[in-house]
Amino acid sequence: MSGVKRKLNILNVKQKLEILRKLDNGESARTDEEDVLNERNTISHSAALQSVETLIDYMGQRGFDYCDITAVRKICIDIRQEMNKEQKQRRMTDFLKQ
Repeated sequence: MSGVKRKLNILNVKQKLEILRKLDNGESARTDEEDVLNERNTISHSAALQSVETLIDYMGQRGFDYCDITAVRKICIDIRQEMNKEQKQRRMTDFLKQ
């Protein structure tokens, strides 16, 4: 390595849960004080989906209430729907470019 250090923006569990709670309530995940998800550091749908699925596994292992796990599963469904929507839009755009 050339000695260059990269600053990694890593979210802790509390931040992730707060973002998931806000998204579940239809709110924006951004805050004025701490803009965790900015234009340079957005989280991809697949990364978000993987994180939420990991959270579901954790909740199952720790014996969380079924209703809580179901609410988090709903987030997985929402992420997959967004992924499909973007994929359709990308296909349409590619088709129209031809």
